[in-house]
Amino acid sequence: MPLSDLLPQDAVLPALRVNSKKQALQEIAERAAALTGLGEREIFDTLLQRERLGSTGVGNGIAIPHGKLAKFNRIFGLFARLERPIDFEALDGQPVDVIFLLLAPESAGADHLRALSRIARMLRDPLIVQKLRATSDAAGLYSILCEEPASHAA
Repeated sequence: MPLSDLLPQDAVLPALRVNSKKQALQEIAERAAALTGLGEREIFDTLLQRERLGSTGVGNGIAIPHGKLAKFNRIFGLFARLERPIDFEALDGQPVDVIFLLLAPESAGADHLRALSRIARMLRDPLIVQKLRATSDAAGLYSILCEEPASHAA
């Protein structure tokens, strides 16, 4: 599954300005709601509920908040690069500056896990993450995210 299938070009935020994990989740929920037609509160509550199970801060300054929504019919991604790193209660204790949101229908099952795995695999590549951190415009970020290097083919 190429990321371009789930990440619309207008779902790339190159310099999100937030001061906390909660504010980051609110901002990305607001943007995701505008792009999907879902309710902002429903997205935010779903993300908060998932965070209560354990932080989606996976380490190395990266977080992959995700959740499933009842009235949703596709897998949707949103990428945000933060202007300043924030505490995200990440597994390694490092502040987060790269966030990839993933929303899926409740019925998505394996497709949701495949998309999550694809995102996690890509963001484990230090070269890709370095490029993402060095790129400041949305078009450049989108291009990096949607590259299909052979080593990352799903």
